[in-house]
Amino acid sequence: MSPIDLVKKLKPLYSPSAKAPVIVQVPELALLMLDGRGDPNSAEEYQAALQALYGVAYTLKFALKKSDPVRDFKVAPLEGLWWSDGGPPSPGALQTDRDAWSWTMMIAVPDDVTAAEVAAAADAAARRRPLPAAALVRLERFAEGQAAQVMHVGPYAEEAPTIARLHEFVAEQGYELRGHHHEIYLSDPRRTAPGRLRTVLRHPVRRV
Repeated sequence: MSPIDLVKKLKPLYSPSAKAPVIVQVPELALLMLDGRGDPNSAEEYQAALQALYGVAYTLKFALKKSDPVRDFKVAPLEGLWWSDGGPPSPGALQTDRDAWSWTMMIAVPDDVTAAEVAAAADAAARRRPLPAAALVRLERFAEGQAAQVMHVGPYAEEAPTIARLHEFVAEQGYELRGHHHEIYLSDPRRTAPGRLRTVLRHPVRRV
């Protein structure tokens, strides 16, 4: 039996066009989450968060597969909410002042995963290797609702024009930004050339 694949199940949320932004309705999802602050390129806290999230996600996957193969799932892409003080950031602000960024890194999991299962996976992952942040990983249901999104192809440092295009689209369609800037990392930067990285850029919106 094939593992549950959330990317395929929720394909419209993970495969927007790079040519034109779209409005989507994001349902309530179950996610592993971990919060932090600081430059993702240099903050030890950020690297510890990623190690903990992936460690817990894979431990959870194999534990569920062992107990009930029907519940096996593919580990979903890493996602991140990004913000700084003062509300939704401008496209330029998302590329500067990185030490002042706050973030919540996330990995989606199947709806039937429980908090007790996540806690057990965090404990097991931390016993296998040092994962100081594993105990901070939590399961949360996140209802993002209506949002605008577009695909960015290229280096993370060159997202600003794509973000600006997304924000212009939001205004043109009669919406305004709310909540936090959201990114979904579809490519592994360790194995993908910078010019071919694919990142979903999303922002929740509401009618003006």
